Amino acid sequence: MQHISAAVAAPDATSADFAALPVPESYRGAVVLRDEVDMFEGLPSHEKDPAKSLHVEHVPTPLPDVGEALIAVMAGSINYNTVWSSIFEPLPTFAFLRRAARTDPAAVRHDQPYHVVGSDLSGVVLRTGPGVTRWKPGDRVVAHCLSVGLQSPDGHDDAMLDPEQRIWGYETNFGGLAELALVRANQLMAKPEHLTWEEAACSGLVNSTAYRQLISRNGAAMKQGDTVLIWGASGGLGSYATQLVLNGGGIPVCVVSSRRKAEQVRSMGATLVIDRAQEGYRFWDDAGAPDPTEWKRFGRQLRELTGGEDPDITFEHPGRETFGASVYVTRRGGTVVTCASTSGYDHHFDNRHLWTGLKRIVGSHFANYREASEANRLITKGMVHPTLSATYPLFETGIATREVHRNRHSGKIGVLCLAEREGLGVNDHELRARHLTAINRFRTTEPSGHDPADTAPAPRGNAGQVQ
Repeated sequence: MQHISAAVAAPDATSADFAALPVPESYRGAVVLRDEVDMFEGLPSHEKDPAKSLHVEHVPTPLPDVGEALIAVMAGSINYNTVWSSIFEPLPTFAFLRRAARTDPAAVRHDQPYHVVGSDLSGVVLRTGPGVTRWKPGDRVVAHCLSVGLQSPDGHDDAMLDPEQRIWGYETNFGGLAELALVRANQLMAKPEHLTWEEAACSGLVNSTAYRQLISRNGAAMKQGDTVLIWGASGGLGSYATQLVLNGGGIPVCVVSSRRKAEQVRSMGATLVIDRAQEGYRFWDDAGAPDPTEWKRFGRQLRELTGGEDPDITFEHPGRETFGASVYVTRRGGTVVTCASTSGYDHHFDNRHLWTGLKRIVGSHFANYREASEANRLITKGMVHPTLSATYPLFETGIATREVHRNRHSGKIGVLCLAEREGLGVNDHELRARHLTAINRFRTTEPSGHDPADTAPAPRGNAGQVQ
């Protein structure tokens, strides 16, 4: 791995240099293990600890097949699907790997007793398989997480409708929380060159998801002037949704869970903010039933903030905890667009408010390649910024995932893989300088004017060790 890291750091390394590098027989990756899927049996979800189930181990290196690429991963990030993988909910991901293995002979490799997780990366192309023409060894890339071969006609209008589409690193193996990763070549996009490796790695999944959910015709198709209610506005998804709404001429109403998080979304330009912890909203009563009186109280506060307007769009992802309130408060003829259920999949709402209000519920799942590319273009141009708040070394992936599971984070948490320290990977310093305050907005340990790329801090733990 030292040879790979040295080539990445060398400013004059060519594609031929990368192609000549030997591919190691094994690499370190963050894995869950098939023989541990029952380790949390009997525990409620909030007591399950990802730091106990996620291990960093050496696994055999898969070589790219037709249409695939092997990536030297400089950094990855934690998404909520990593939490689900690590606590084996709603079911162990090994069922997904078995299903993927049945699709074609090359996919058999995914069915292993270990699952290398992670659905984001930034890095460098190391090898390409037959048929890959757009990318070559040495290209600096990020990856989106849609893995699809488009063998069925269903997905050719929208690849997310393909029956064999999967989320890489969650429903497939060899994900991005590792030193190497195996992806389809049609997952790759050019790395935003004003960002460090860890900053570039944290946007792919959440920014693309928020883009489809809000902006795309496949989602809510937001227009200028729309009022958009954003749950968890300082989190991974919500922090990008807030930026997209502001960029698109919408009016975000940001729901957060602390005063600090309220300050973060205000720093992005949002003016309408609700601190649900301060307000003490409880949408479920002590008996475990929905409480419509709290929906109404929440709706009154929304109207006070907006001058009497209800949300045109509600950006849903918490699920069970908030869904009833979302359906209730969305304006007549408005849209509730949902992409997840982090607080539970069993949604309860009063259907009278849906049908008599002529409202729509739209399901939105990740993004197709075009949508992911458009979302990445906004990052590349400095119009949307990464919301990285903390970075961990690869061997602390379990601890980083625990922080997301316990909701003790803001924005995104990054993971250093082959990158020896934070602050590496920047090529466009001029663009970076113009947006440095925004890039650092969510960092919890650095003042906004400090640039991690200007210093060489000691790596946390043994983050700088490569094998």
